[in-house]
Amino acid sequence: MTMKPTLKTIALSLAGLGFVAALGYGLWQATQPQPEFFQGQMEAHETDIAPKISGRIGEILVKEGDHIKVGTLLMRMDSPEVRAKLAQATAAHEAAQAIASKAAHGAREQEVQMAKMNWQRAQTAADLAAISLKRVDGLAKEGLIAAQKRDEADANFKAARDGATAAQAQYDMTRAGARPEDKAAANAQVRQVAGVVAEVQAAQAETQLTSPVAGEVAKVLAKVGELSPQGIAVVSVVDLQDQWVVLNVREDKLQRFAVGTEFDARLPALSPSTETGATTARFKVFFIGVLPDFATWRATRAGQGFDARTFEVRARPITPIAGARPGMTVLVN
Repeated sequence: MTMKPTLKTIALSLAGLGFVAALGYGLWQATQPQPEFFQGQMEAHETDIAPKISGRIGEILVKEGDHIKVGTLLMRMDSPEVRAKLAQATAAHEAAQAIASKAAHGAREQEVQMAKMNWQRAQTAADLAAISLKRVDGLAKEGLIAAQKRDEADANFKAARDGATAAQAQYDMTRAGARPEDKAAANAQVRQVAGVVAEVQAAQAETQLTSPVAGEVAKVLAKVGELSPQGIAVVSVVDLQDQWVVLNVREDKLQRFAVGTEFDARLPALSPSTETGATTARFKVFFIGVLPDFATWRATRAGQGFDARTFEVRARPITPIAGARPGMTVLVN
């Protein structure tokens, strides 16, 4: 007599088949290669702006998050030392210009006239001495006066003649003005002091710190009243138009990220409501560089394999990613 299967038996059979199917599917899934993820982060070009001189900060004109252009005034600094040096350099420049002007224009008309009168007076004295010498010489020849008197008259004539010659030379020099060498030296002195003035003016311009780049103010590291040392950054500006992703990739996976290769990546911080329409963006590799020796990955199987070096991969987005910020996580499947 054949027994018909009961509902309970059928249910148990179906349950067993389902279990076996589920177990087989699980084993099949376990044998399939698991997807690999590479995690990186967004970076951007950042510029640290520092003053070239030391000074006390008097006013800060930007704040974090401000979008600035090239030449935007960031802060004003107070430097009494620079002002004092500028005053000294300006005074020295004015003095050098006065000397050069005097050399170029020569002596004043009154000085020339005075030199001419001195020459004429000396020449008159020389003429009188010559006449006196002629008279004394005649009397000496006749024996009317001693030879000593004749010698004295001759000495006076020669002294007067030499004085007239010197006065004439002084007059000619005053009328001619400075020599070309003196003029060149005076002009060179003007240029030298002008260079000092320009140097101090450049230092004074540095008290008005402006931005050499455009972008967004990422950090303001100074406060009003603080003494800012030379060469220490006071403001950091980031260029959000120049961003890239940085990935650390083990060398046995590096073939996928050759220079020029493109890949898709996901930014979890961005929602599909952004202007890109999705969190996924396409990147293109432009740089590969090995990390230091301490950044190595050991082989996963003990006793065999080798130490795999880790490389830094940089890739820029093909099109700008709206809303992307430095430090955001980037996932590559």
